[in-house]
Amino acid sequence: MTEAAVGARRAPSADVLRQVRRLELTARGLVNAAFAGEYRSVFTGSGMEFAEVREYQPGDEVRTIDWNVTARMGRPFVRRYVEERERTVMVAIDASASTRFATAGRFKNELAAEFAAVVALCAIRSNDRVGGLMFTDRVEHLVPPAKGRRHALRLVRDVLAVEPSGRGTDLAAALTALTRMTTHRAIVFVLSDFDAPDWAGPLARLAQRHDTIAVPIEDPAERVLPDAGVVRFVDPESGIEVEADTSDARVRAAYAEQVCRERATRSAAFRRARVDEIAVRTDRGYARELLAFFRRRLARRGGRK
Repeated sequence: MTEAAVGARRAPSADVLRQVRRLELTARGLVNAAFAGEYRSVFTGSGMEFAEVREYQPGDEVRTIDWNVTARMGRPFVRRYVEERERTVMVAIDASASTRFATAGRFKNELAAEFAAVVALCAIRSNDRVGGLMFTDRVEHLVPPAKGRRHALRLVRDVLAVEPSGRGTDLAAALTALTRMTTHRAIVFVLSDFDAPDWAGPLARLAQRHDTIAVPIEDPAERVLPDAGVVRFVDPESGIEVEADTSDARVRAAYAEQVCRERATRSAAFRRARVDEIAVRTDRGYARELLAFFRRRLARRGGRK
């Protein structure tokens, strides 16, 4: 990180501190029961750092040959790498007005805080550094990466305590800021509803430099319109109001079709950027989705522990 922490947060209230303790207990239980070993297998030591160039020796892999040096020297040379033992994990969290929404289970921002707590505790259990960035239509708060349980709990506390000054979402700017701030290769989790324009390019650029995982957070009511007659909908970010006759089956069908198109477009953007996706919902747990992600990653690496 090259920038100091930014943004204002209120002094943590007793309620925030109670939430931090509850989240720590929940997250620690999940980490101890299932996630710590999976995280370590998938991430820790999976990166490689350049060490030196040396002459080719029998048994060296052809793919490690440095062709530029080989051409200059007239005999084969290979690039040697060492395994990175310490990693940096960054959690980017959407704090816009649309994340303070739920019709079942937890609010989106509460789910994001719990997910961030699990990631942070997994990281510190593996002696990795963890940091966070909260954003709306601006960067609201930055926690530079560091090690240790106290730091991880500070990150969770700040996620809960930050009072955003913005209501909208500029995901593209947040991704660009992360690319600029994070100077060494890192693992980046992006937690958002991705309801924002023009983020695909910045996400792809971030993924070129960092191991990036997208975590779309949704509420079930966003997928299906209820049959509830004429309803006035208010955009929590812009304040724009729209009326719709939800008793009309054609309106509900058109809405469902639009949602499907948007989800397909989003997933296609993730695939083009070579970004993994962990979709989570406010009305159910995320343990199965996170474990499935770890196991997909491990399978791609050939099942190495």
